[in-house]
Amino acid sequence: MSEKPNPAGYGQRDAAIRCQTYSPVRRRDGVPHELFALYWRDVHGPLCARLPGLGFYAQHHFSRERRANLWPLASGVRGLDIVLDGAVEIGFAGESEQARFLAASPILFGEEVHLFGWDNAYLLPRGSRTYVDRQPDATPNGPDRLHRLHVYLQGSGAAFPGWVPGFAAALADSPAVMKLRLHLPEPYDNANPQPPSPNVDHRVIDELLQPAIMEIGFESALAARAFFDSAAFKAAADGQATHVRSVAAFLVTGVYTYIRDGVLTTAGLRGSRTAEIIEQMGAVNQTEDDVASLFARQRRAGAGDHQGEPA
Repeated sequence: MSEKPNPAGYGQRDAAIRCQTYSPVRRRDGVPHELFALYWRDVHGPLCARLPGLGFYAQHHFSRERRANLWPLASGVRGLDIVLDGAVEIGFAGESEQARFLAASPILFGEEVHLFGWDNAYLLPRGSRTYVDRQPDATPNGPDRLHRLHVYLQGSGAAFPGWVPGFAAALADSPAVMKLRLHLPEPYDNANPQPPSPNVDHRVIDELLQPAIMEIGFESALAARAFFDSAAFKAAADGQATHVRSVAAFLVTGVYTYIRDGVLTTAGLRGSRTAEIIEQMGAVNQTEDDVASLFARQRRAGAGDHQGEPA
């Protein structure tokens, strides 16, 4: 049964993610997009979800084709022409859990060569901040129900890091904004490329060495356009011309969640497409303990990890 909408929102549930990484990805040249997306969802995703220590894992798939007119550019702000196929959030309840995940991660990063031609991992040792989340579903798995963007903002000047949180808060105050989550990573170091996946390019261009990354969602593209034309957005965005040098925006086509609060979702347990079919069929028996236990295996070095009923 779906939850009733909560006027106060659901952003507090992300507070359990105390430290994390955010990783933009680009598929490997020569791998068809459909095959890339299926492998990422149904092979790579469940493998990652089974590693110990992991508290949260979600994939955001981007559209390569629809890139125009996603975000209004202020006067003097340059649009960044870069190609991405998605982004990953990997979160942990604390540093010890992250250390356990990293110790087990070679089995994961060693197979990235099958699907990624380029990726990098931005470090967020203090986590990220969700300003608002009006979505009842904590573990989406399928085509995005929102018109959701990931917006990469490259700062101009020393005041940028202090300006961005206020900008995000002002946008989140609008009832038109259904979701706003802000990532302020540490500077990326090309001399110490991350993640440690062999034969995958991790070099980051200068303009993306320390971006602010904003996930922002609306009920529809029409709602987004009306918001961008509003006086409220123009007032909030007034500082872009002063504080932002360049912007890149990406449209999310699907969100797939494999684990939250250390508990595997059905997607994490059995694969994203299988979980989507189970939901479409209304096969609630497939999510119950007696069935889920047939597929469950203790996650490696499992102390502190939770199996439980899939979310």
